[in-house]
Amino acid sequence: MNENLFQHGRKKQIEKESPLANRMRPRTLEEYVGQEHIIGPGRLLRRAIEADQLSSLIFYGPPGTGKTTLAMVIANRTQSYFITINAVLAGVKEIRQAIADAEERRDFYGQRTTLFVDEVHRWNKAQQDALLPHVEKGTILLIGATTANPYFEVQKALVSRSRIFQLKPLTEDDLKKVVHQTIHDPDRGYGKLTIDLHGEALNHLVNVANGDARSVLNALELAVETTPPNDQGTIVIDLAVAEESIQRRAVLYDKDGDTHYDTISAFIKSLRGSDPDAALYWLAKMVYAGEDAKFIFRRMGIFAGEDIGMADPQAAQVVQSCWSLFERIGMPEGQFPLASAAIYLATAPKSNSVFAFFDALETVKKEAESDVPNHLKDANRDKEGFGHGKGYLYPHSYRNHWVAQQYLPTALQGRLFYQPGDQGYERSIRDEVARKREAQLVAMLEQANAAVQPGEVFSTSPVNRRKDAWLARAAASQSARLAETRAKLFELARIQRHFLVLDAFAGSGLLTWEAVRQTPEGGVWAVVDQAEAAEMLQQQAEQLPAIDRPQIVSGVDEIPSEIKFDRILIRNRFTRYDAAWESWLAECQEKLAADGELVVAQVVPRQGQRLSHFVPDDRWQDENLEAVQEVEQAIFTAADDPLVSWDVEDLVQAALSAGLAVKEKTITITLERRQITLEQFESWFKVGRDDRPSYADHLSNHGFSAEDVQQIKRLYRTHILDQPVEWQTASLFLLLSMPDPAVEK
Repeated sequence: MNENLFQHGRKKQIEKESPLANRMRPRTLEEYVGQEHIIGPGRLLRRAIEADQLSSLIFYGPPGTGKTTLAMVIANRTQSYFITINAVLAGVKEIRQAIADAEERRDFYGQRTTLFVDEVHRWNKAQQDALLPHVEKGTILLIGATTANPYFEVQKALVSRSRIFQLKPLTEDDLKKVVHQTIHDPDRGYGKLTIDLHGEALNHLVNVANGDARSVLNALELAVETTPPNDQGTIVIDLAVAEESIQRRAVLYDKDGDTHYDTISAFIKSLRGSDPDAALYWLAKMVYAGEDAKFIFRRMGIFAGEDIGMADPQAAQVVQSCWSLFERIGMPEGQFPLASAAIYLATAPKSNSVFAFFDALETVKKEAESDVPNHLKDANRDKEGFGHGKGYLYPHSYRNHWVAQQYLPTALQGRLFYQPGDQGYERSIRDEVARKREAQLVAMLEQANAAVQPGEVFSTSPVNRRKDAWLARAAASQSARLAETRAKLFELARIQRHFLVLDAFAGSGLLTWEAVRQTPEGGVWAVVDQAEAAEMLQQQAEQLPAIDRPQIVSGVDEIPSEIKFDRILIRNRFTRYDAAWESWLAECQEKLAADGELVVAQVVPRQGQRLSHFVPDDRWQDENLEAVQEVEQAIFTAADDPLVSWDVEDLVQAALSAGLAVKEKTITITLERRQITLEQFESWFKVGRDDRPSYADHLSNHGFSAEDVQQIKRLYRTHILDQPVEWQTASLFLLLSMPDPAVEK
């Protein structure tokens, strides 16, 4: 007991003396700052934490973004036993001990074990292999944290069994919130002190911290602990103190990780895009972070051959000269030749014609073995015995040191690999190369006439196959003709994996299931106002794990007020005109996140198919065609028919009146090949329909006699029945958003 008390007291002392960044770690989801895209209200991870239904997780992101903190929050919420291991310090022995303890707790107490591995990418393959079967069996629940891309640095088998969540650098608002929490926290922070933190000082701290909460807290701690209070007992932190506390921005740059490769990729792509400003920026970032200049010069040397090549043959020599000069003078003066080489490459003309070599290499791999033509063979050894070299024309003996003859194997004569570009030096040689090729073609034809036959010229959630297969079946069960509309709508929506999506008029679930597939780390809500359809969707949803199911409600008003959606999808909600359009859109607008978007796909009946278009004009009598077209115009513009009493601008105006801004408006005309059934055809000409006037009713109401109607019916029968027709459907696609405050002003 005394030892436990001593250990408890020692633990409290260590916590009190630990760095501020460690003391201020959030302990609950409510204290956690940032990462709203994965932990915000309604997101998958938050739901899983609150329900204690976690699967194996890997948190990936730069330092100071809250990976370890999030794991600690989970530890405080979960009912499972929580073990923490640092991959730098732990080996296979520690892993086996943790697994043995987990098996014992499961067998004797029925308790799960969660194993948190910090810097999981530091483990080698053997260590990760030791963990894999126990993750597979569910003996332990793995939570890993890493600054390196897990798809490269963590074993694929572990990645495939884990959900990957990428954490982003904290925003300046997030960092300011962290600072304010710290200043006002009396237990772990500086709430018991009187601190006057100037606004420009706070701005400097969060700006230089560059999204790293640990960095800003370390700077704040240094500022507070080294600044004596004034006569009034106030610790004043002004801009000068802040600048002393954090003088240099920490640039995220791991020479073996993602940032290293991403930054050099951005540098090379900027050179390729002939943007010297961007190239210098990325070069400066690498130099500032301490990147090896030899690595940069090596990549520029490759670039000179790959992307400039023959457009400027001097480019490779410039890189080599600058590299040599750098080696002689070193840093910091070596930055001049380094920057000079980058500017030269960025501004040089570009050509990738050198890739012709790889076409030739592929030909060598795939083509049958081709013997060296006899006239090109070495004549020094067996000229007399085999006649090697006979017929070779020595170019220097001819005008301009060139003569037309073939140098490719016989089977490849006429094959072209190198295609000169139209930039720089290559532009000046392009015509000459073409002329010589034409001459060589003549030479080839001459050889053909001599009986020498010419050759022929020429991409993280774990894979859940049962879930994925079911989702595919659910989405594919909808009518095939809707696939194009669905594809267009989701293309316009640009949904990301962590988005919250509302299918605001779900109906059969055509959009719901596709949204579920596209948001494995987000969440989907579906509004279904018909009990039968809601029950059907609920039954389908039960095929999924509980954590992945869409939330099904009967109205937008049933969604909790704190839930805000990144995308709201609406398909064919406005087919019939309704005075409540505006209020319904306004209700949706209230559920839209500040940067969210509302996407509408709506069939426009007024712009639908006219039957008279199926009959060629020469089969009509002029007066009959004009009269029928007038009837059809009246059908499609009837003010008392809610199906056609509106057009595109009416829906657009309803959106504007609901407080939404129109970002994009597109009307697509789909021509779908249909086979009109006899039943459908007869319904058009049924007289006296109860639900709405038929086509024949409209003709009769506009003065057509019964005989005229029958004549038109016979004409349509000839050109519509028993053959596929191109049926026209007009669809409106709208991309709506919250209005831009700057525009409103």
